[in-house]
Amino acid sequence: MAMFDRGECFVKFGVNLTNFGRRMSPEIMLTWAKACEELGYHLLLVSDHVALTEDADSRSPAPFFEPFTTLSWLAGQTRKLRLGTGVVITPHRHPLLLARMTATLDQLSGGRFVLGVGVGWTRLAFEALDVPFQRRGALTDEYLAALLELWHNEIAGFTGPTVRFQGVHSGPQPVQRPHPPVWVGGNGVAALRRTARFGDAWHPLWPRREILPQALRALHALADSFDRPRPAFCPRIALEITETPLPEHLRSAGQGTVAQLRRDFDALAELGAEYVVVDTDTGDQRRRRPVEQELELLGTLADKVIDPAAETIR
Repeated sequence: MAMFDRGECFVKFGVNLTNFGRRMSPEIMLTWAKACEELGYHLLLVSDHVALTEDADSRSPAPFFEPFTTLSWLAGQTRKLRLGTGVVITPHRHPLLLARMTATLDQLSGGRFVLGVGVGWTRLAFEALDVPFQRRGALTDEYLAALLELWHNEIAGFTGPTVRFQGVHSGPQPVQRPHPPVWVGGNGVAALRRTARFGDAWHPLWPRREILPQALRALHALADSFDRPRPAFCPRIALEITETPLPEHLRSAGQGTVAQLRRDFDALAELGAEYVVVDTDTGDQRRRRPVEQELELLGTLADKVIDPAAETIR
């Protein structure tokens, strides 16, 4: 599988790996990564929690495998698959630490790393880490600005409201220059503004199809106002393939029959999507399918939706 090709629109595909839960293990995560690479997917993302508090555990239960350690291990056992965070909770790690972790991982993977960032949502985790929940957006912006300084300068300095450092030797520098791609998660106006200021791509989670054209117009206008290149569009959508069509007003993009999914990907390609990341996790752990069924689902997507009748180049 290469790129979903519709005229002048080319879309690459990624998979969100569920790196948590009682059924997850290093062996299963490696099986996922190798299967995705063999199927021709381009990207594998994993989630993030530093403090897995009760509210987060109800949606992403323990054991929860730390993303940077996990991705470093997977980087040594894959060759072509890009690896990333979807998304790292930015205020939970000091930018000096986050910059070194990301640059090291980019080196270890041979320049295959993508840094997905977000502000976080669980108040209890912020309390556990003694990070002010109400300032998570401002902290994320400040940390992203500091990251760019560290990635772009071998000896870096930064002065912000909460982060101040001078004369820090930042090496190793990332393989990807000027820095690894930064995908900004979030579906609201603040996320669009953050993407326009700092991001290389907007990475909305399960966005409603009807809001996307207007959101992308707003994103482009914001990027123009900051005199920055327009960020790429890289959504993450739920994946559920059914035998009978789902009512259009009840389904999300990525849910429905093969024909409905093809129309979804056509629409995302027309909106300029660079990547589409599919998510087999519904968010309700009671509905989790066995791992074998989820991998079979990814195989069906690759064979019958993305690359039907060899319409794309493998």
